[in-house]
Formats: sequence, C-alpha cells, structure tokens
Amino acid sequence: MDESVMNRMEDGTEKSTEKSTAEEVSEEIGCENQDSFLQNVKEQFHLQMPDPLSYSGLALAFVGDGAYELVIRTLIAGRGNMQVKKMHRMCSELVKAPAQAAMVHAIFDRLTKEEQAVCKRGHNTKPHTKAKNADMEEYLWATGLEALCGWLYLTGQQQRLMEVIHMGMDALES
Repeated sequence: MDESVMNRMEDGTEKSTEKSTAEEVSEEIGCENQDSFLQNVKEQFHLQMPDPLSYSGLALAFVGDGAYELVIRTLIAGRGNMQVKKMHRMCSELVKAPAQAAMVHAIFDRLTKEEQAVCKRGHNTKPHTKAKNADMEEYLWATGLEALCGWLYLTGQQQRLMEVIHMGMDALES
C-alpha cells in the first residue's frame, strides 16, 4: 500500500482506503468529484445551460472539439515531460479529421441509438469551413464525432465521453 488514509467511521471503528494522487490533488484544491468539471464551470460562472439538444450540430461540435482535444492533450501530458513540439505532433495525429473519422467508423455500431443520432446530426451539418488535410466526407464524420463529444460533455456524461474516446483510440491502434 503506497499511502493509506485512515477514516473514522460513525461507530468509532477505522477503515483504510487507498487514495490515488489525482484524488489527493482534487481534495487539496477543493474539488471533491473529478467528474464535475462542467458543474464547477456552471457554479463558478453562474451559468444556466440550455438543453444540449437545442444546440445545432456545429455548436455541439464546437464544444466537443475542445472536450476531445483536452482529453487527448491530457493523455499526451500523462506520458511525461517532453518537447512541446513533439507533444503537438502527437496531438495533431489524433485530432485531425481522418483520425476522428476512422474512430467514429470503427465505433459507430457500439454507440447507443441516441448517440448515433447526435453523431449523424453533426455529420449532416453544413460546415462553413473547408477541411485542410481531409476530404469532405472525413471532415463531416469528424464533425459528427466532435458533436457527440460535445453532447456527452454538456449532458454531464464524462464517463461515457471517456469510454467513447477510449474505444476509438483502441480501434485506431488495431
């Protein structure tokens, strides 16, 4: 056991629980639930968010682009300190449209019907920009994945967001 924390139960007995470094840091900075980033933003900035399904596919993709990239950057940072240029290259490989399109194609059948509908909604939007390094179909599917990520984030489904990204990354590796 690396580090255990002794907790006093109401009946006076003690129990030992393992705590991860992330939990310890979260506790230190006053963030009890690691999955509450969105809730913290809402509380700190006094936001009343509309129903995420009221957002356009492109608006969901706008939010999802940030959520997806933050997860990818976190994964890369988790590998340890390295040159920022190398980190950027690694990140770019996973956030570009062809990689996102490949991810969504590989996992689409494993999404719920509601998730598939959100993904299709993002895919079926009319983008106002042209893809730099992808054909239009790849760009549209990448937009679908980003819309799904945005919807999952805005509906507070961070755990499912992680599962979807993890499934997609596993599919890219195989």
